Amino acid sequence: MTEQAPSPTGRRVIVWRNVSTVLSAAILIASEVFGVAFAGGWALAVLFGLDEVTSHVLQGILFLTGLYVMYIFMRHAQTVEPFTRRG
Repeated sequence: MTEQAPSPTGRRVIVWRNVSTVLSAAILIASEVFGVAFAGGWALAVLFGLDEVTSHVLQGILFLTGLYVMYIFMRHAQTVEPFTRRG
């Protein structure tokens, strides 16, 4: 493919292929991260003999950690596959 010269107006164009790639990977990784958060919280609660409320609190903490992991993933993914380009 040929590269187009940037427009003098500096207008940005969405690169849908990159957006699709990153979102597809994010869905896959998010399902794994949040599955581990809930299953891990349950497993740790059973292992340490915690009550139900503490189990849910632990799952919530791991869920918030998963959100942070997804945030970092999206930030890094956008540097590798930029969502916009000058066009």
